[in-house]
Amino acid sequence: MARGKIQIKRIENATNRQVTYSKRRNGLFKKAHELTVLCDATVSLIMVSNSGKIHEYISPSTTTKQFFDQFQKTKGVDIWSSHYEAMQEHLKKLKEVNRRLRKQIRQRVLGECLNDMSFDELRGVEQEMEGAVEVIRKRKIRMISNQIDTTKKKLRSATEMNRNLREFVCSVP
Repeated sequence: MARGKIQIKRIENATNRQVTYSKRRNGLFKKAHELTVLCDATVSLIMVSNSGKIHEYISPSTTTKQFFDQFQKTKGVDIWSSHYEAMQEHLKKLKEVNRRLRKQIRQRVLGECLNDMSFDELRGVEQEMEGAVEVIRKRKIRMISNQIDTTKKKLRSATEMNRNLREFVCSVP
């Protein structure tokens, strides 16, 4: 009995769709392996499921990088250069941000490189420092207030215990 032809369209049932994907994926991987063994071909197969899971097959005699290098050479394209250039540009921006932050640290924390700053920049640094000092003072006052409150509670508790002890001692014959 021959199998009937199926209509090629999206399978609506999610479970059936997943089962079909898994079976056909395994079939493709089997065919890729057979091509590699029978024909001594270099085969690479990359599949991404609708859930984002990546499945790949690469001939055992090669690596993914070697495969793509050969692809580039054959097609005459450089698939890595645009990515490399974008990464170099990003690196340059990060280095500039790093340089600026290091300079700010030297200026604000260590007091270095202040001669390179304009009057307005110096005024900005001064205002930042005054703001930081104000925040530190408020925190210090809050901590001291908490310590005072805690000490008062301990003193009240000790006084209460002392009074109770005196009453106890006085009441004992």
